[in-house]
Amino acid sequence: MRKRTKARLSKDKLRLGDVDMDKRLARQPYQDKLNKLQQRLRLIQQSYLFSGNNAVIVFEGWDAAGKGGTIRRMSAVLDPRGFKVWPIAAPRRFEKERHYLFRFWERLPPKGAISVFDRSWYGRVLVERVESLASPAEWRRAYAEINDFEHLLLDDGMRIVKIFLHITPDEQLRRFEERLRDPMKRWKLSYEDFRNRKSWHAHEKAIDDMLAKTSTLAVPWHVIPANDKKYARVQSLKIIGDALANGMELGPMPIDDRVRDEAETVFGLDRTTVADSILPTR
Repeated sequence: MRKRTKARLSKDKLRLGDVDMDKRLARQPYQDKLNKLQQRLRLIQQSYLFSGNNAVIVFEGWDAAGKGGTIRRMSAVLDPRGFKVWPIAAPRRFEKERHYLFRFWERLPPKGAISVFDRSWYGRVLVERVESLASPAEWRRAYAEINDFEHLLLDDGMRIVKIFLHITPDEQLRRFEERLRDPMKRWKLSYEDFRNRKSWHAHEKAIDDMLAKTSTLAVPWHVIPANDKKYARVQSLKIIGDALANGMELGPMPIDDRVRDEAETVFGLDRTTVADSILPTR
């Protein structure tokens, strides 16, 4: 019987003000590292599909921090049959009439799959707190509810990775202008993005409280400096890969005996040639 995981807070005190925002990565090292990390993600997904493991990846961060771009670097190489991205917006009326975790329960991945949440249940202690969409009593008790929720998932064998992408106000404004001037990116920009900037300090306080009260030993937060998108993408995918690959066998899956027998007939290969490895392509 699996032992109940206790939600013990991490000893590392994370604060946005302590993050080194000068981290950068040049284009060629970025591309080299990205290719290797994406290949590793493909092996991880293959391992999960056959082992029955599952995982949740949570992305939070400021508007225009690069969540979507980082997620696209994952979805570009993963098979959608075992990979799902959930972009989380404001709850519908049906969902508002139920516990706020309800809509996340039904989106959790089945065995063998990996799901990404582009924003998540942490909205209760972030935007809902700042915008007074949840009462003080509701968002204050949500820290313990969220910790219990995540550790319940851990006890069921699910892996959880939590990423927060941090940018400075000046960098955010620069990206807003870039989106405004680019017709293909303009759809990403809304009036709400500008309005949210007016409560930057309130959001910053809410984020620091979230980090302090929900970064547990078993499910820690990873705060990534994201003023440089290339650095943020590589760091995020490295952290995700490390967490998902830990203890997993990432080698190629064994060839099914029936497939092996048929391959001998169709391709004229003998059994020693059709080994449990990746066959060279012609």
